[in-house]
Amino acid sequence: MSREDHWNESAVCRVGDPDELFVVGSPGQNRAKAVCRGCPVRTECLTEALDNRIEFGVWGGMTERERRALLRRRPNVISWRQVFEDARHEQGQPKAS
Repeated sequence: MSREDHWNESAVCRVGDPDELFVVGSPGQNRAKAVCRGCPVRTECLTEALDNRIEFGVWGGMTERERRALLRRRPNVISWRQVFEDARHEQGQPKAS
């Protein structure tokens, strides 16, 4: 199985209080986003939220408002996983495994 299938097992937020990621207001959301900054599976988390149109919480360092704005800017994207894989390839990074 690939990293994309079990990314949540490596998530930094896994050891914290999950309610901290589902807060209202900028101060709480900024604290939640700070947890994401050093997470090794940030991209996989964000992909999960974007591909599944998850409406609530901070995922991959983005709030629901930020994700909605991104989805509006890129309405034709079918697979965010593919978008991020293509970006990694363009930057010369190895494919996530």
